Amino acid sequence: MTRAALLVLADGRFPAGGHAHSGGAEEAVEAGRITDAASLEDFCRGRLHTAGLVAAALAAAAAAGVAPGELEAAADARTPSPALRVAARKLGRQLMRAARATWPSDELAAVAREFPKGAHQPVVLGLTARAAGLGPEDAAYCAAYESVSGAATAVVRLLSLDPFEATAVLARLAPELDRVVDRAVTAGMAVLAEGVDALPSASAPLLEIGAEVHAAWPVRLFAS
Repeated sequence: MTRAALLVLADGRFPAGGHAHSGGAEEAVEAGRITDAASLEDFCRGRLHTAGLVAAALAAAAAAGVAPGELEAAADARTPSPALRVAARKLGRQLMRAARATWPSDELAAVAREFPKGAHQPVVLGLTARAAGLGPEDAAYCAAYESVSGAATAVVRLLSLDPFEATAVLARLAPELDRVVDRAVTAGMAVLAEGVDALPSASAPLLEIGAEVHAAWPVRLFAS
């Protein structure tokens, strides 16, 4: 295992397409639920403990070697919003392209053939971590961090928020991110013995509703 690979995978400049997505922040800003650093922190905290936890557990399970097909079905069941499922697969397809160029592997090639329209991004993230020689905990950290960092970066653009304040939000969430990763790895590893029902099913109805509202906008800055 090389920790340098983790830095590459977690780097916001890794060409995986995440910069085009706000994680629901654009709709939340328009609805007035995010107006400043304090409300951004509340939004990110909620996202971390719901969508972030689920994504981290899926990534951990994929990195541990759980069959991608099983995880795809589990991801669908935990993503009620059609708009979010579309976004997750677009991100997965883009990440797969970057991953295969960076860490070529037979497993990634096989999954790309099995899911030509894209697998869910957390599943691809776990497989990418595996191809890079990383483990379930590394994959979970990447997924959990992405679940909040994307929204924070988007709000800097949407509200002209001071980037120092946005970074401070992420720093304050770090202890909670550690706890979410611990839960996600435990659940992801349990899938090996208990099946996909061991994965968390934390829900965020407002994110799901907001995604459908956002998808209907004729003009928007972010894809989701």
